[in-house]
Amino acid sequence: MLRFFIISLVCILYIPLVSANDALSQRTQKSKMVVKQFMGQLKGELQNAMKSGGPSNAIDVCNKTAPLIAKNLSDKYGWKVARTSLKTRNAANAPDVWEAKVLNMFEERKSKGEDVKSMAYSEAIEVKGRKYFRFMKAIPTGEVCLKCHGNNVAPELTAKIKEIYPDDQATGFELGDIRGAFTIIQPW
Repeated sequence: MLRFFIISLVCILYIPLVSANDALSQRTQKSKMVVKQFMGQLKGELQNAMKSGGPSNAIDVCNKTAPLIAKNLSDKYGWKVARTSLKTRNAANAPDVWEAKVLNMFEERKSKGEDVKSMAYSEAIEVKGRKYFRFMKAIPTGEVCLKCHGNNVAPELTAKIKEIYPDDQATGFELGDIRGAFTIIQPW
């Protein structure tokens, strides 16, 4: 009888833990799907801009189209969907405390040899008595990114970037660096 009672008690205590882990896993998978949509749409727009007018047009995509994609996905899912970085181009994309912590954790993971392309992190957090799900997916710096974010940005691009983003910090990246991250906040 005692054995049955102990087993029952363990099962009762274990069920909420399994449910919480399942919920976290489900939210993580759905967030990955939304980030994939964001990446796909943004990449397509950037590729079209590069073909039609080069890096100068790509700057306009990052300035106008990327925030629109983020807003549309945020509205569609009822979440906050955005991009952030430790070295922002647009000050409106500055990381909050949690995002900065995760971005620094990504940098540490990269320094230990982890592939930036696979880096993601999710967590359930509580802020002022409200529970949220947070998710971030690292954005690796690709070859094409270096045209506007690298060490040798063309002077005409630098001038356009400074005109649109006077406080730009998003240069000096090298291939494979962590350019930033897609970030999602969901109410729990």
